[in-house]
Amino acid sequence: MASNKPAPEAPSPFSADTFGGAERSVGEWNPTEESIRPVRGRHRVAKQRGLARSSTVLGVGVIAAVGAGGMATAQDKAPVSISLPDSIADNLPDAKSLPGVGSFMSDDVEAAPVAAAAPLTSAGLTSAEAEQGATDAGEALRARILQQAEQQQASADAEAKAAAEKAAAEKAAAEAKKQQDEAEAKAAAEKKAAEEAAKKKAEAERLAKLAASYSLPTSSYTVTSTYGQSGALWSSGQHTGLDLAGATGTPLKAVHSGTIKSAGWSGSYGYRTVLELEDGTEIWYAHQSSIDVSAGQKVTTGDTIGRMGATGNVTGVHLHLEVRTAGGSAMDPMAWLNSKGLSV
Repeated sequence: MASNKPAPEAPSPFSADTFGGAERSVGEWNPTEESIRPVRGRHRVAKQRGLARSSTVLGVGVIAAVGAGGMATAQDKAPVSISLPDSIADNLPDAKSLPGVGSFMSDDVEAAPVAAAAPLTSAGLTSAEAEQGATDAGEALRARILQQAEQQQASADAEAKAAAEKAAAEKAAAEAKKQQDEAEAKAAAEKKAAEEAAKKKAEAERLAKLAASYSLPTSSYTVTSTYGQSGALWSSGQHTGLDLAGATGTPLKAVHSGTIKSAGWSGSYGYRTVLELEDGTEIWYAHQSSIDVSAGQKVTTGDTIGRMGATGNVTGVHLHLEVRTAGGSAMDPMAWLNSKGLSV
């Protein structure tokens, strides 16, 4: 306090009027039972005096705490002159004797300049921050918070970007798989269609080849009865062949190359010719008006073997055509002709 101008000395609260006319200094006051009266105001003065000392201790503690936390800003403000009357300053207790304050004070004369050299606002700064030029703890804390916020934002942005990239990759993969599945399905459909077309073409070629080697038994006819029909006209109760009606004398042709197995009269069949093919299949021509071949004769597809007529058990001029297996079983002549590429 020596550097500040002494404040005007305030009148002492302990005047002569207070203690019965005897003027005494603060240091000389020795209260007795007669001088102490139960006056609330005087007790308040005593409490105010104690409060002043407590305030002093509190002020020292607050300054120490603020300095330790790095939040003091006293260095940025102009100094304020503080002075106390000598009558009060002389009676203040030693600061080192106050509880919790003596630990902040040291007799080491070399440590004092070091503590004084460091400003309160630099407390809490790290060496890295100091090297970067930071001088204020508040600014350093603000910088740390901003840096942490930037790091968190960058991490969130990176996670969002990674999630978006993952979703885009999954979508692209799903789209690629869909396109691949569609392409494979299309290729399979095209392959199947091509196979079916090739199969149909091969069948058509086969039938065309067969048609070139097979021929219908007559070129001018009308279908009057088909295979398997029921009726009293047939002794077995069912029709065993295919009836093609036409004019008498219409030429009858060999349906395929083979050998004449028999040719002549055959009861209810009238004049009949039996043509045996290479695989043993027999073709029967019945109800002919005349026969142009004989047994054992070789014929080729399209050769004339007889003429259409109405001999045997008939109701009109027609060709009764039967197709039988090598074992003698009858089959549908129309279906057999169709299998050879011929349309009846």
